Amino acid sequence: MILVGALGGFVRALYGLFKAVSRGEEANLFYFSITIIISAVIGGLLGIVFGTDYKIAALAGYVGTDILENIFKSTLPSSIVFKKK
Repeated sequence: MILVGALGGFVRALYGLFKAVSRGEEANLFYFSITIIISAVIGGLLGIVFGTDYKIAALAGYVGTDILENIFKSTLPSSIVFKKK
């Protein structure tokens, strides 16, 4: 269940990267690497907590990472997250 939750977090991090690139923003690779690591850890922890089914563990990793990313975006300066080209 840990790996499935981590996979959910990883998918959320990739989706965020693709969304930013499609808007013409330049991705900060250091931020993206940290996001993937944190997403996998959080997704894995949520996979343990909600580990009744693989689908629920993956969804918990995805949604938990999404919530955390929105919290970071609201508290960090925008220059840390992404830069316009």
